[in-house]
Amino acid sequence: MNNSDLADHLAAAHGLTKADARKYVDGVLAGIVEAAVRGEEVSLSGFGKFKVKNSPAREGRNPATGAAMTIAASNKLTFAPAKAVKDKLNG
Repeated sequence: MNNSDLADHLAAAHGLTKADARKYVDGVLAGIVEAAVRGEEVSLSGFGKFKVKNSPAREGRNPATGAAMTIAASNKLTFAPAKAVKDKLNG
């Protein structure tokens, strides 16, 4: 499922136009990204949590040449599903 599919589902379920539904989907995703950039946790009750995880710099190897290299530190957005979602996925 992609953004358009999600917007189509939202439009059909709530009697919205597809354009309005797409704006709502894009707005929610933009809000999650903005909160993540600020380092905030986004908790959606009954769905899960989005958190920013810091990954420190580390030593690695170039797979093509085998030469040692440093992999830069980075931030990653992680998602932990809520118990209700896990239960539904696992029957």
